[in-house]
Amino acid sequence: MYCPGMASIFTRIIKRELPGRIVHEDDHSAAFLTIAPIRPGHTLVVPRLEVDHWIDLPPDVLRELWGTAALVGRAIDTAFRPRKVAALLAGLEVPHVHVHLIPIDSEADISFEAADHSPDPDALDDAAERIRAALAR
Repeated sequence: MYCPGMASIFTRIIKRELPGRIVHEDDHSAAFLTIAPIRPGHTLVVPRLEVDHWIDLPPDVLRELWGTAALVGRAIDTAFRPRKVAALLAGLEVPHVHVHLIPIDSEADISFEAADHSPDPDALDDAAERIRAALAR
């Protein structure tokens, strides 16, 4: 279902109406750090098209979204060297599809209850720079 009315918080970040630590963007999507990371490097990949549920994305947008997720996921892997980079389509708080990319060393690392709702801004800046540097390679 397409989201009518006001722009989502993610669209407002992409349009630079709200601050965000954007690490990558292209014509179809953007990737930026979440403000409540589960682990350092936790990044969201968001299509520019505002759609609430991923199953409602047009096939071409879905392909582009996963292509961007793979690109950014490889950068997270390079920057943080986790055992794996988890990709989760979850999130009910914002009605705009977003893929969570989380560097993990075990499945126990995938718990939204562990999210840091007051992360150190310097740590977020450092994580964003590490991912950008890995993308630039």
